[in-house]
Amino acid sequence: MKYYLVAGEASGDLHASHLMHALREYDSDASFRCIGGDMMQAQQATLVRHYRELAYMGIVPVLTHLPKIMRGMRECRRDVLDWNPDALILVDYPGFNLSLGKYIKRKAPHIKIFYYISPKIWAWKEWRIRDIRLSVDRLFSILPFEVDYFRRRHQYDIDYVGNPTRDEVQLYEDSYPASFSRFIEENALPCKPVIAILAGSRRQEIKDNLSRMLRAAAPFSDYYQLVVAGAPGIDRAFYYDITRHHSSVRVLYGQTYRLLQHSTAALVTSGTATLETALFRVPQVVCYYLNFGKLFSFLRRRVIKVPYISLVNLIADKEVVPELVADEMTVERVRQQLAAILPDGPSRAPMFEGYEEVMRRLGEPGAPQRAAERMIALLRE
Repeated sequence: MKYYLVAGEASGDLHASHLMHALREYDSDASFRCIGGDMMQAQQATLVRHYRELAYMGIVPVLTHLPKIMRGMRECRRDVLDWNPDALILVDYPGFNLSLGKYIKRKAPHIKIFYYISPKIWAWKEWRIRDIRLSVDRLFSILPFEVDYFRRRHQYDIDYVGNPTRDEVQLYEDSYPASFSRFIEENALPCKPVIAILAGSRRQEIKDNLSRMLRAAAPFSDYYQLVVAGAPGIDRAFYYDITRHHSSVRVLYGQTYRLLQHSTAALVTSGTATLETALFRVPQVVCYYLNFGKLFSFLRRRVIKVPYISLVNLIADKEVVPELVADEMTVERVRQQLAAILPDGPSRAPMFEGYEEVMRRLGEPGAPQRAAERMIALLRE
């Protein structure tokens, strides 16, 4: 069968590539065409456009590149219709994907539309449920609490297939047994325990968070080394401008999982990184500074519909990891919370217990395989 996949960022590229691999396991005749990234292309897919050509965040970048984005949308619509796949599989990226899904369902209702990694309407933009009803034949969730949310609040049935991040961490740990001595030797690091700094993947996130994280962790640098996970596409000069006042800080690229594997504790911005850190059993403080912190805190109480911003706490349905967000993220508060999760700190053992609850709720690995098997079954009905 023919599968057309659309992913709009690096994480979607990763998850989609694993789904494609699983689809081929169940359908030996599978052929792929996609808008995505290098990992999807590596699955023997025809890459129509790279997601970097369409992925813009924030009001100003979107408005500046609006003609390019609209042109890309038109070309994508035409390409899907011309190729006429058995299934269009949308991966996260709801602003682009829901618009595409509505158009394709209207023009070619015979094409099955599956949504892998459902839009997070439980947090914001709940009105998108209308678009989902109109355009999506089946929604596949990777967060266990979403099933009850969609069924109870919107009477919309979805499938929970497991969380692919658990698969990816498990695969890494199976493939790369831990060796701290080799890690520090290959990266020319001192023989000191590591505090990992994961300050986000976008320039503005890093700019807002990293300097505060480093200042908070600086008093611990006599006993710990501070190592920053470098984000893809962010050059070393950008990091140097922020870290140059902290001479012992190192930035490592392409080794985020390896860094977490060997870390004693971590400071992490919100996002999938919080879940990855938990899956590696690394105690963490979630930090997310915003310039308009007081305004965000006001809106959070009145607009955002969930009590937490980290996936760890959302999955556990309780505070497992501390969240310092907007105006709550001060250097002193981060420092206090970091001290509490270091060895012998009062929050360290309870956090490990919370991580076990998260693991239990996520279920067993195998999310791409379960999603692929279900999709093919629906196509063959």
